[in-house]
Amino acid sequence: MKHYLFFTRNALPQPRADLVQVANCANAAANLGYSAVLGYLRPNSRNPLEWLHPFCPQPPTPELKQFYNLQDRLQVAALPIPWLSDHHKNTFTHPSTIISKYYFPVHIRRNTKIVHTRDWNFVKAAVRSGIPAIYEHHHHEAKPFEPEIVQHPLFQIAITVVDTVRESMIQQGMPPDKVVTLHNGFNQAFLTRHPVAAEAWRNQLLTQHQYLAVYSGGLYSFKGVDLLIEAAKLLPSVQFVFAGGNDTQVATYRQFAIDHQVENVQFLGYLRHDQLVSLLQAADVLVHPHRLTEEATYTSPLKFFEYMASGTPIVATKIPPLMPFQASGVIAGWCEPDQPLQLAQGIQQVLTTHPRRTTGYTGGMEFVQQFSWENRIRKILSYVETAYQPV
Repeated sequence: MKHYLFFTRNALPQPRADLVQVANCANAAANLGYSAVLGYLRPNSRNPLEWLHPFCPQPPTPELKQFYNLQDRLQVAALPIPWLSDHHKNTFTHPSTIISKYYFPVHIRRNTKIVHTRDWNFVKAAVRSGIPAIYEHHHHEAKPFEPEIVQHPLFQIAITVVDTVRESMIQQGMPPDKVVTLHNGFNQAFLTRHPVAAEAWRNQLLTQHQYLAVYSGGLYSFKGVDLLIEAAKLLPSVQFVFAGGNDTQVATYRQFAIDHQVENVQFLGYLRHDQLVSLLQAADVLVHPHRLTEEATYTSPLKFFEYMASGTPIVATKIPPLMPFQASGVIAGWCEPDQPLQLAQGIQQVLTTHPRRTTGYTGGMEFVQQFSWENRIRKILSYVETAYQPV
């Protein structure tokens, strides 16, 4: 059987939003019954026999399954990259060259029905090898798309997450009828209730405070992390917990909090999805801050949907990608970007109007189900010609 191949030119697992997205797309396709394989790089391979047979789909390791909350049907293919690629960098030893010029046409092509990737070089390799392709493109870029690829019949569809990026893609040569806007999704495991684990989080984190506010996501200034720390200083009865970020980012923001004399903040670093599910359910309020920067025009609601699935009241910032959800009524409080005082006031108001429920608020939990990764895959494949549909 030929596979529905998802590919990222990165090693896995890593705590990055783009890699969470790729892994969950592949997992959803497998959950729908497709023969889905997630391909990624395994650097520093020193066994030449691996280079002769690089594409070997198999079940994911327990670590990978836990890290991204993957289910049992998905297969993975860790593509071995020879050690010399890291030690002798040139055009011929670059991982992209190894994948596109050798592994794909010789080993991957004959086992693949269709590819789905955010890697443009991999898309080109697929089309040139006679394999249909689905391309994900989520950020603004000034590089033109090659006409011979985007106009090729095998190039099925390009997916982006916000209309502003779609418009820029069209300006760079993407045919308008070959690019659609679809929100990201959420892993349905976030809908499963974990009352015991949630209570354990509250016992661990609420030692001196009355309320628990949680932020989940990358620790970047444009995401409003520093604004939320400033807001925390205005709400001494609330314990603010940040889940996400690498060690360097965590250390930087811990120092930021110390410098600004904010004591009611705690940084947990990156959490596996199975840990994050119960943390979101443990909170009294979930916060989605953001600055009004260029990133605010294309940021994906990925964490936003996970927030909804938890059933916990949400305070969100009014940025373009989130505004379509304002009319739904499932968000407890909205505030303007770049306003820490208004953010603090919004959090305080929601804590008053939406007391915590151990069973969660069902409105958001029901509303968000339309945005599952599985539904997203169904929509994407509806744009794929019948002859190229994966089995």
